[in-house]
Amino acid sequence: MAFADPQTNLQKLNLSSGMTVIDFGSGIGAYSLAAASLVLPDGKVYAVEIQKDLLETLKKEAREKSLPNVDVIWGDIEQNGGVSLPDGVADVVIISNVLFQAKSMYTLALEAKRLLKPGGRVMIIDWSESFGGLGPAPIDVVPVEEIKKTFSSVGFAFVLDFPAGDHHYGLIFAK
Repeated sequence: MAFADPQTNLQKLNLSSGMTVIDFGSGIGAYSLAAASLVLPDGKVYAVEIQKDLLETLKKEAREKSLPNVDVIWGDIEQNGGVSLPDGVADVVIISNVLFQAKSMYTLALEAKRLLKPGGRVMIIDWSESFGGLGPAPIDVVPVEEIKKTFSSVGFAFVLDFPAGDHHYGLIFAK
């Protein structure tokens, strides 16, 4: 295995044309761009990020890769209604390398739930350890059991855990 690979990890979701995906804390868009190619020609990816400069970088990259189905949204995933999209719009929410920095995983889970259609899924990829100066400080690594407890407490059903890279774990929950 290697570092977390979006293409490999997204295979767990069986994405297809016409699906709507929201990428929480998209950063420069590794998951957004990979998902966008999988949901073409009729699907949509909303990349949500609080850092505007990263959204500009992602918008440019999507244009260069001919992925017109990527929309960038400046938003706060840790606020109720912080993502300016209607309730129940998404088939999938991706949360990659975000939870270790979140101030309120509970509120973030509620926002993901708000945005998902009934039966929609959330995929979480996060650090399993601090590694060689990469990723979070050891104290900030979020244990899998803590995520399961939080997402279950807002009404998600645990579906699957999987290795998501040498230093990452993957979890899937359903609404």
